[in-house]
Amino acid sequence: MYRYILFDLDGTLTDSREGIVHCVRETIESYGDPVPEEETLLRFIGPPLQDSFPRFCGYSPEKAAEAVERFRQVYEPVGQYENRAAPGMEAVMGRLKEKGFVLALASSKPENLCVSICARFGFTPHLSALVGSPPRGDWEKEDVVREAMRQLGLRREDLPQVLMVGERKFDVLGARACGVDCAGVEFFGYAPPGELEEAGAVAVVKTPEELERFILAH
Repeated sequence: MYRYILFDLDGTLTDSREGIVHCVRETIESYGDPVPEEETLLRFIGPPLQDSFPRFCGYSPEKAAEAVERFRQVYEPVGQYENRAAPGMEAVMGRLKEKGFVLALASSKPENLCVSICARFGFTPHLSALVGSPPRGDWEKEDVVREAMRQLGLRREDLPQVLMVGERKFDVLGARACGVDCAGVEFFGYAPPGELEEAGAVAVVKTPEELERFILAH
């Protein structure tokens, strides 16, 4: 039975499409570079930005690091507020906590932004740990998963009771690298069709209530 539930943020607890796409577009335009199509911009949602700028824009590691800083200069005062909570997610978290589940956030987003967003949407009271990336450089998913488990005081024997919840293959692969399961969510359609299943998600759900039912049954 699962007891410890680790949640991703963007695309899982919140629909952050508007803010991320807006700030990525503005960052690329600041260099005078051609902006990719909307479908490509949506792929920036989920994985660490220092991986996405080279992959989708052809930036060098040095330019990507600078682009991440430019992105954050726009995202922190503006973009983080251009999002909304997944409908019903806060209530699901509350019910899970009441039933004895231990909840935590494990996001590659900078931790200061995670703190701000979780507080604004009422997630914070349900979380026993709130883990994001350090101020400089986004962590890979497995890094934040490991840190969340460390803050929860989990040991190797606890791994079968841990479930990661996320919307992209990066969540699934990061969880697997840490020896834990991952349930994929399709609340907002960020992942290409079949991506979560192919990565090895133990379940793929379309609503917070469906996620709740899966957790309670396993």
